[in-house]
Amino acid sequence: MSEYSFATRAIHAGQAPDPQTGAIIPPIYQASTHVQDGIGGFRGGYEYNRAGNPTRSALETQLAALEGGSAALSFASGLAAEDALLRGILKPGDHVVLGNDVYGGTYRLLTTVLAPWGIDTTIVALEDAAAIRAALRPETRIIWVETPSNPLLKIVDIAAIVEIAHAAGAIVVVDNTFASPALQQPLALGADLVVHSTTKYLGGHSDVLGGAVVFGDDRFYESVKFQQFAVGAVSAPLDAWLTTRGIKTLAVRVRQHSENAQAIAEWAAEHQEFETVFYPGIASHPGHDIAARQMSGFGGMLSLALTAGPEAARAFAESTTVFQLAESLGGVESLIGYPPDMTHASVRGTALAVPENVVRLSVGIEDVRDLIADLEQGLARISR
Repeated sequence: MSEYSFATRAIHAGQAPDPQTGAIIPPIYQASTHVQDGIGGFRGGYEYNRAGNPTRSALETQLAALEGGSAALSFASGLAAEDALLRGILKPGDHVVLGNDVYGGTYRLLTTVLAPWGIDTTIVALEDAAAIRAALRPETRIIWVETPSNPLLKIVDIAAIVEIAHAAGAIVVVDNTFASPALQQPLALGADLVVHSTTKYLGGHSDVLGGAVVFGDDRFYESVKFQQFAVGAVSAPLDAWLTTRGIKTLAVRVRQHSENAQAIAEWAAEHQEFETVFYPGIASHPGHDIAARQMSGFGGMLSLALTAGPEAARAFAESTTVFQLAESLGGVESLIGYPPDMTHASVRGTALAVPENVVRLSVGIEDVRDLIADLEQGLARISR
């Protein structure tokens, strides 16, 4: 379906009507195993749910179409997807260059789970090309990129990092969770693989956990697919179906997320209570020009540093009503969080530690007037 626009692919890729009944929505194949036509005679290639399921296959087709990839694999969570990718590509002794502002779970996976297995990780400011080159080693296998990053919304030039990585014989993996494929296409910029927590914008309704790996070509597909099969952290049929359902409205949802977040960022920039507004859609953001070039919109995530410090940030995170205090992001409802003690508690005391006066907002698709009023009453509450 590459000839169609993004919104059309999101709705139709992998979603052919049921051939027997004409049902416009393909059924959920809620089965753990599949009858064989003789030993080894698999119908449609399906044998056992861990190895493959038609509902999961439909989602994987949809995911590949969204990112312009050659194939995709769906997992039970974003971290399961990352783990399968890393184990499928790396071997003991390999080295990973990781950005200095990433999801805490990614850092924990590399430095706590995989480090004893022999994987070394170097933390680098990926905005600095000289720092990236200085961190490279003969054994560097992956440069791992988040852009926009979590939670400080740093922007890095994907194409420039690809050039550095490929010249050194390394590959580039982009975590595209914050932007979603509706706003950014890393494979088109030269990245080798894309990962997602599909729990976030792709699912979009805070009702399903999932992850994905999307491949730019077939070099790593079989090795990662083997990890999916052998380790078994696959998405269940209902989870895959819910993710597919969410994806069908991704284009319109992300448009509203971005519009609301832009309005809130501009509102916050006018308030002295916030010393820094982390949002690539405002001109003062250091990555604004790159984001404008490599993204089609600036997304629904923003973070705010409170001038009054950590205690004010904590109080503000607990003061809102429409913005619900919760981890995760990308759902239709607005969420607020305090990363140092929530999503990024695992990086406290490290090079990735989040400033303690920062709150993170996942801006939903409610009426933006209600969202701004909620933030205003939150400021008023903590200033009493």
